Amino acid sequence: MSEHVSLTQLENRDDFIQRHIGPDVAEQQHMLATLGATSLDDLIKQTVPENILLADDLSLGEPQTEVATLAWLKQIASQNKINKSYIGLGYYPTHTPNVILRNVLENPGWYTAYTPYQPEIAQGRLQSLLNYQQMVIDLTGLEIANASLLDEATAAAEAMAFAKRTSKNKKSNLFFIANDVHPQTINVVVTRAELFGFDVVVAPADEVLQHDVFGALFQYPNTQGDIYPLEKLIEHVANSKGLTTLATDLLALTQLKTPAELGADVAIGSAQRLGVPMCYGGPHAAFFATKDKFKRSLPGRIIGVSKDKRGNLALRMALQTREQHIRREKANSNICTAQVLLANMAAFYAVYHGPKGLDRIAKRIERLTSLFATGLAHKGIEIKNQHWFDTLTFVSEQRAQVIARAEKAGVNLRTDIEGVLAVSFDETKTASDVAELFDIVFGEGHGLDVSALDKLVCSQSKSGLPADYVRSSDYLTHPVFNTHHSETEMLRYIKSLENKDLSLNHSMISLGSCTMKLNATAEMIPVTWPEFAELHPFAPVSQAQGYQRMIRQLSDWLVEITGYDAISMQPNSGAQGEYAGLLAIRKYHESRGDHHRNICLIPSSAHGTNPASAQMAGMKVVVVACDQKGNIDLADLRSKAQELAENLSCIMITYPSTHGVYEQTIREICDIVHQYGGQVYMDGANMNAQVGVTSPGFIGSDVSHLNLHKTFCIPHGGGGPGMGPIGVKEHLAPFLPNHPVVQIDQLDVANGAVSAAPWGSAGILPISWVYIALMGASGLRKATQVAILSANYMAKKLAEHYPILYTGQNGRVAHECIIDLRPLKASSGISEMDVAKRLMDYGFHAPTMSFPVAGTLMVEPTESEPLCEVERFIEAMIAIRKEIDQVEKGVWPLDDNPLVNAPHTLVDITEAGWNRAYSIELAVFPSEQARANKFWPTVNRIDDVYGDRNLICSCPSVESYAE
Repeated sequence: MSEHVSLTQLENRDDFIQRHIGPDVAEQQHMLATLGATSLDDLIKQTVPENILLADDLSLGEPQTEVATLAWLKQIASQNKINKSYIGLGYYPTHTPNVILRNVLENPGWYTAYTPYQPEIAQGRLQSLLNYQQMVIDLTGLEIANASLLDEATAAAEAMAFAKRTSKNKKSNLFFIANDVHPQTINVVVTRAELFGFDVVVAPADEVLQHDVFGALFQYPNTQGDIYPLEKLIEHVANSKGLTTLATDLLALTQLKTPAELGADVAIGSAQRLGVPMCYGGPHAAFFATKDKFKRSLPGRIIGVSKDKRGNLALRMALQTREQHIRREKANSNICTAQVLLANMAAFYAVYHGPKGLDRIAKRIERLTSLFATGLAHKGIEIKNQHWFDTLTFVSEQRAQVIARAEKAGVNLRTDIEGVLAVSFDETKTASDVAELFDIVFGEGHGLDVSALDKLVCSQSKSGLPADYVRSSDYLTHPVFNTHHSETEMLRYIKSLENKDLSLNHSMISLGSCTMKLNATAEMIPVTWPEFAELHPFAPVSQAQGYQRMIRQLSDWLVEITGYDAISMQPNSGAQGEYAGLLAIRKYHESRGDHHRNICLIPSSAHGTNPASAQMAGMKVVVVACDQKGNIDLADLRSKAQELAENLSCIMITYPSTHGVYEQTIREICDIVHQYGGQVYMDGANMNAQVGVTSPGFIGSDVSHLNLHKTFCIPHGGGGPGMGPIGVKEHLAPFLPNHPVVQIDQLDVANGAVSAAPWGSAGILPISWVYIALMGASGLRKATQVAILSANYMAKKLAEHYPILYTGQNGRVAHECIIDLRPLKASSGISEMDVAKRLMDYGFHAPTMSFPVAGTLMVEPTESEPLCEVERFIEAMIAIRKEIDQVEKGVWPLDDNPLVNAPHTLVDITEAGWNRAYSIELAVFPSEQARANKFWPTVNRIDDVYGDRNLICSCPSVESYAE
């Protein structure tokens, strides 16, 4: 007889947990038996120090089903009110072409890829990012651009630091900001300047003539929409040997003279309005362009053209030695990511529309603005700006009534400037919207007719653009922007690039420290819901009640998970989270009169962002040694903390350690730092080994950032977006970042912003919300346990073939392990680079290479990879070890073997006259899985040195590929 079960038992609420976690129960038991553990709880007790294990379960509720969770979130999202937005301030409604929406933003082939550190299997997104750089170069007129930054305000802050580094005016400590720059940008830059110790003047633009400056920032067009002569101001800054930055708008630059033509050194801004939804503040791609002579000081990532082993053109991330993971506290920036997915969307938008399409869109926006201006003028309304592209600021004697009529009509005007109103037009607006605005401004019976005004504007050739500032130079002339204009062509172009990239929809990406786990479809779906995607970040909070409810709930869950007391969602990357956390620590010390506390202790094993962030927060870095087991040297820590006690600000640590072990002395480390008056910053990179098992707050830390794009399932997007909210203990909560446009409750108005939007990249927070709701307390704990199980299983199986560099108590690792290839390199000449490239032939992305220890690979399988995939990776690594044996034994020469020639491409096997020391079959089909499901790298190994010595960061001609 069949067993009768209840309806409740038939409703399997653990269904999603079983889908998120790769190994099933039987596979988990097999892995546990291999490790000599009786259960997941037994393994955790063997691995995690007893004094930091949580005694109680998290209070997060029961796991939910996908259907129930999405229905619940849809109900919350419906509380957002999507008014028609004219707020502007750098954020605009836009039309995302559906071919881009479906095939890029909603496509795991684009959003689950990792940063292109292995360029041979990332040529698609590298090409798209090169298109993005070319677009920015063309529109700004400057010679080099990066592959995006986090947002416009932080790009402006980076430009200030860039000016200080490169300016020849070494005597000046003054940075000038025009007071008609967007207010959020001013706030972020001023906050950053304070930490750097720079002097700042915020004043009307022409007052720069009164100052000797190392740099200056102007907005073009300015925040009120005006366009006025800047050449004399730029010339004055240049005569001071300073650098001028223009915050600008890419769409406006299709109509206006370029920043380069005006003499500017740097152009920054946001590419959001090029097809990327507003998403209540992000994620969006910022741009940064400058002159070629400054290329080695440029912040952020740069895509460059190099060549592969066959001499064919190939792309890579150029000048990586500038980045924080190499230069640490001497880095140009602490930014360790870009906004790749969003930069790709903006680039595809430019490819889709081409120069003619962008010109038409921009001209139409300017025409709508001019129609509205003409109507205002007919009615005697004073317009504050003489010229315009998309924005008008005007005086209304009935300001309160106008705002009330707008609200009733479901329209948001810009109302933050005292005594005036402003409207910003965009590509979604029409002639009927202009007519509606007239009704709002004047009430009924105003007598203005939009068609008649249009005829008048046409007959008089009226334009809001200054005649001597109208653009005459060409842009987007490269064939890529003039070819793919039908949907068929566009679809195939997007797909052709996607096919060149290895993503999580191909195979495991076992990157230590980066946690490339499942980004479930159910988690991704809400991102493009209009209720979340179409809300302006500065809309009245009363219209964003759905967002506010979702953010509060996610914050409460993260408080419970981390053991902290408060959360700020504003930092829009892990590096920004570090910066915000250190800023809170600094302000806390200052509030107690301890202005002198400026020493940050950082272990030698730390992420490169840690020392870079500390330097950016105005702190001095002192390195703490690690012992032979990879743990923080307690004697060295105690000695330095005691010696520096008077000036000790904090320590930055990662837990489990960057070396992939649970240090037994973590509580003692926290106690030592607290004993001498310091604060403990715990890097959240390895939270995937803590959730539900321990927590930073319980361990004794004061502040952490959380990489939501790691532990909490926001996808990496090919190198960005990310989110890095910070959790803090109660004493640091008053020092969390606020915002100048949208005040955040219970925070001091003087607290500076760290990002352009009050809640950072709020549009991707639903991903983490859905993940936590689906998993519940039990699922999150099990995810941590299985992540630790998979890493230990992999370490044990590989330890028979490679040395595992560090282990903790009972020989266990945390959620990742480090494979030491240095002995093999010494005996065979085969390097970690050779192993990384050979893994591509087996269909895998390499683990993290040479971090945190040179000559090693750091592997993190995560909880989401099924046992069959873990075994496939182990088999590949064992097979590669046998290939190294062949080199060691002299069967294959060091300069001709499958490892040094990897990766192998279709060109290799189609070229006549194969005469290598190994077979074609071994080269390209080294395993049965590779034979059955081959992923082909599109280029051979890339020459990094050539790419840096011959730096080209714009699109090569089609002919150059043929050559």
